[in-house]
Amino acid sequence: MLTPTPASVPPPELRHLNANGLRLAYFEWHAEQRGNQPTLFLIHATGFHARVWDQVVARFAARHVIALELRGHGRSSFAAFSSWQDFGEDVTAATQSLGLQGAIGVGHSMGAHALVHAAAMLPESFARLVLIDPTLFAPEVYLHAPPVNQAPHPVSLRKNRFESPEEMFNRFADKVPYLAFQKEALRDYCVHGLLPSPDGQGFHLACAPSTEGQIYNSARRDRTLYNSIRAIDRPVRVIRARASDPAILPFDTLGSPTWPAVAQEFRRGEDIHLPDRTHMLPMEAPQLTADLISQPAR
Repeated sequence: MLTPTPASVPPPELRHLNANGLRLAYFEWHAEQRGNQPTLFLIHATGFHARVWDQVVARFAARHVIALELRGHGRSSFAAFSSWQDFGEDVTAATQSLGLQGAIGVGHSMGAHALVHAAAMLPESFARLVLIDPTLFAPEVYLHAPPVNQAPHPVSLRKNRFESPEEMFNRFADKVPYLAFQKEALRDYCVHGLLPSPDGQGFHLACAPSTEGQIYNSARRDRTLYNSIRAIDRPVRVIRARASDPAILPFDTLGSPTWPAVAQEFRRGEDIHLPDRTHMLPMEAPQLTADLISQPAR
């Protein structure tokens, strides 16, 4: 039977807060350590949940960590959205509710996009940011964004029901993008990424495939993003994975969505390119991810 990992690390506390009209879930490790070092504030990518960070958190001894679950993900409530700015407003409201001051904000993919808005709106809440392969396109992409594609995104057709976390693990272990995960990280994704189905028959994904598809279809709709990017006066480390391969259809889930020049748009941006790593870096290489978070800004 799959169990959360690692067993030697005390499990986090599941908590909830009210933010932007939503009930958002978050997990907190070592609350008693708050104030001893800057809090690590972690935001996951599209389709994932807060516990995909478990293997990264395990690399930090007795450190205060908060990992938020975005709307429609994990144990957080869902509400309709029109652009990724809505997720940024959620994270901003959650940051206020948590009373963060001088935290290290860490976001992966869409979570990094949302974190940028929070850091711009609440500068005292963050000492610095670490953006892991962020979904940040070139400015003109947002200026000329097409209408939201109403056709179902391919990910909306993914399997949604499983008999158990074991079935999910076995199904995903040799499939892209999950084959890039460390096995322990894949286990965490499966154990914590399923919720009991209302009909009592097995489990369903904690992020509905339809929600994941809607997020991808609205990825280019955020006209205020570069206002937020240019307002941040804190060190920002942008970590980029290997380039996306356009020959992989419908899209390369292991390739980087990050505009290569985006670090230059931040007042104090730093670009780190890892061409031998994939978009799934936190689950692929937890120790490297923890090291990149820990390294002080240049």
